Amino acid sequence: MFQLTELQHDALIEIFNLGVGQAAAAMSRIVGDEVTMSVPMISFQSRAEVARTLGSDEGRRICAITQHFQGAFSTEAFLMFPEEKSLEIVRLMVGQSLSLEELSEMEQEAMSEIGNIILNCCMGAFANAAGKELQGSLPTYHVGTGDNILGVSGKEWDGVVLTLKIDFNIERHHIYGYVAFLLDMPALNDLQRYIDAYLAKLMG
Repeated sequence: MFQLTELQHDALIEIFNLGVGQAAAAMSRIVGDEVTMSVPMISFQSRAEVARTLGSDEGRRICAITQHFQGAFSTEAFLMFPEEKSLEIVRLMVGQSLSLEELSEMEQEAMSEIGNIILNCCMGAFANAAGKELQGSLPTYHVGTGDNILGVSGKEWDGVVLTLKIDFNIERHHIYGYVAFLLDMPALNDLQRYIDAYLAKLMG
């Protein structure tokens, strides 16, 4: 499996922490309360391993927002939450006064907006660090098992998945989710090259 050096790994965490910090600030403005987010873990896994982590073997369903990015490198990006948490997130984002029916009607639109914020902030931080441009598609909303979600591109694909486990604290509610990027070998090589350029810039 693809691996980074310890220094490259730390640099990648630093880059993504900048991105989730920007996303937390944007979500705080929407909620009108402090939202904190952290990236405690980054890993490179196969698509099957990620699906198992998401509970596919038990039939667990997840809510996901996907976007395709191209430019500095090409990737499918995913923001994923356990399905039972998505309505809780929407309630926190839009207010406690709505009925369950009203929340359900807003769920797809609200989750797509959350995904758009978080994925674009993560990719924007990386694009800035790399000094390259990335363009993203409109967000798409999906519900299904990890196998279903990670196969939405419909492509034969033998790369690896870069996953970030993100902890969210919204109005004293603790929620975790995953951001994932499908990376083929050219994209992985680009990723490593951009991290090295970022480190070289930091070290003068």
